[in-house]
Amino acid sequence: MARLAQTAGLTDVQQEILSTVRDFVDKEIIPVATELEHRDEYPQAIVDGLKELGLFGLMIPEEYGGLGESLLTYALCVEEIARGWMSVSGIINTHFIVAYMLKQHGTREQKDHFLPRMAAGEIRGAFSMSEPGLGSDVSAITSKAVRDGDEYVLTGQKMWLTNGGTSSLVAVLVRSDEGHPEGTAPHRSMTTFLVEKEPGFGEVRPGLTIPGKIEKMGYKGVDTTELIMDGLRVPADRVLGGVTGRGFYQMMDGVEVGRVNVAARGCGVAQRAFELGVRYAQQRHTFGKPIAQHQAIQFKLAEMATKVEAAHAMMVNAARKKDSGERNDLEAGMAKYLASEYCKEVVEDAFRIHGGYGFSKEYEIERLYREAPMLLIGEGTAEIQKMIIGRRLLEEYRFQG
Repeated sequence: MARLAQTAGLTDVQQEILSTVRDFVDKEIIPVATELEHRDEYPQAIVDGLKELGLFGLMIPEEYGGLGESLLTYALCVEEIARGWMSVSGIINTHFIVAYMLKQHGTREQKDHFLPRMAAGEIRGAFSMSEPGLGSDVSAITSKAVRDGDEYVLTGQKMWLTNGGTSSLVAVLVRSDEGHPEGTAPHRSMTTFLVEKEPGFGEVRPGLTIPGKIEKMGYKGVDTTELIMDGLRVPADRVLGGVTGRGFYQMMDGVEVGRVNVAARGCGVAQRAFELGVRYAQQRHTFGKPIAQHQAIQFKLAEMATKVEAAHAMMVNAARKKDSGERNDLEAGMAKYLASEYCKEVVEDAFRIHGGYGFSKEYEIERLYREAPMLLIGEGTAEIQKMIIGRRLLEEYRFQG
């Protein structure tokens, strides 16, 4: 039998890329992931390996030094990487959201300046929407940009930046009232700024501070931070696309890519949990036979495998819809919602199969059990996905009475 989560219709190039990534994951990530995760250590050697493979330029057009691959190829690579260690997939996710936003919305000068170095992995990207007091309510952003000659002065506090410390370019969404009179809808008065900085913590450029890593239950290794702007001066030519007031739409376009990514991560983590569960079930004996021969365990394995397959199919569909140039917020929302929920359930079933040993840090499933919850809230909670799905369904099935 073929392994789970196979994808039909891939080109020879796509298959070769995935085979290379899968081999890298098996040899370079899985053997060290749990140890690095327990130490909350940034996986520099793994990141250097990804750079050598060219993965930081996977979706960046060839004219800028990238591989020019599709979102589907990227999502399938993320699935493989998350199968090894979800934190590593997070390191490249925000990088690609920023690269995608630049490719889709940047000026020619912005693309020429950033994309070649992003493709080479010399510039690492992060993006920032959330703030301490707003959560999913993006319209409540309070960070501000005020025009001052040829510059903007940014002030405010941002939250939950993946790669906040290790990145050198951050796409930051703030409120900019210039040209947008009072009473303008909140989403029409937001602007994305491309903020360059030095990697590290503390004051990384005048007016910009990255206080330090946020301690987390899981999703360790990758740095998650705050970002504090206090009189941060950014040149006007670093407004993404060169025009203010478009930031919300630019960010939402990037988030659709991010939701496919989170769905792919859920697929990868669930697939690894299934692998661990089905292997342990054949090794562990009770009542004179492997527990895999007990009907109760076979039922669990059947349910787990079905969920892995279903989530993978929805993720692939969402990626292909985006690649076709069509709107995919419905498909991306469905894929993200289903994959993250199924991931949680598959991981928990694998944890139950392990019994008491699943609670031990010596077993890999313990790490996955702490990682899966992040997918329930990353790139929008299940409740947000349901709102998006419900609204889109009402658009498609509007009753003409």
